[in-house]
Amino acid sequence: MTEHVLIEKSGGVLTLTINRPEKKNALTRAMYQALGEAIDGAADDRDVRCVLIQANGDIFTAGNDLGDFAAVNAGEPTANQAREGGNPLLAALARAKTPLVAAVHGRAVGVGVTMLLHCDLVYVAEDALLTTPFVNLALVPEAASSMLLPARIGHARAFAMFVLGEAVDGKTAAAWGIANAAVPAGELRAKARAAAEAVAARPASSVAITKALMRDPTGIASRMEEEGRHFAAQLKSPEAKEAFAAFAQKRAPDFSKVA
Repeated sequence: MTEHVLIEKSGGVLTLTINRPEKKNALTRAMYQALGEAIDGAADDRDVRCVLIQANGDIFTAGNDLGDFAAVNAGEPTANQAREGGNPLLAALARAKTPLVAAVHGRAVGVGVTMLLHCDLVYVAEDALLTTPFVNLALVPEAASSMLLPARIGHARAFAMFVLGEAVDGKTAAAWGIANAAVPAGELRAKARAAAEAVAARPASSVAITKALMRDPTGIASRMEEEGRHFAAQLKSPEAKEAFAAFAQKRAPDFSKVA
């Protein structure tokens, strides 16, 4: 486990709090592992009827730690080993049997958005800002988001988020159906907690069956596998090298000169 993921269980709710605010809650391999194991473990814990995901600090998460991506692009052996087997959080979200609730404040970047597509209830702060800048980094969508996001908000809106990196604020996220509701930031945690407790109070077997009937696990797994192959290839591409270098140098990338 890691100190960057806080775990608390009470009232039938397992609360997972992302806790790396000094690094904008950027997610490391250890954090993915801790979150994934906690979500998987909830399925076998009779005292857990709902999982609530939230974050400390000013933002929900800046997404994957780009230093990890840059290390893979540079061919560092330990970095490549860490990427083997895929992302344990995304795999856990895809197969989760326990209902998932998310409370999102501030910025949510990349995986901070795509994980929401696997949650059953999502609440966002009105001033939250959701972005999926995969193409900006010369990467591709993950977590089956290339299938789930267009299904949720339509092709044109999803394409703009993925390819142009357009940001979506909390109120728009709720209006489009990415979130159930947008609330003032000060009310976010209470709103999400109340929803999680309401889910936990329902008959567990009925809730689990309903959740399962609403999802297509085979289709999700197939799309995640396809995305994963492209993601791994792009992560080592010259375009990605330019994107990571530009980010580190705080300049705009120039993909026109990349072969």
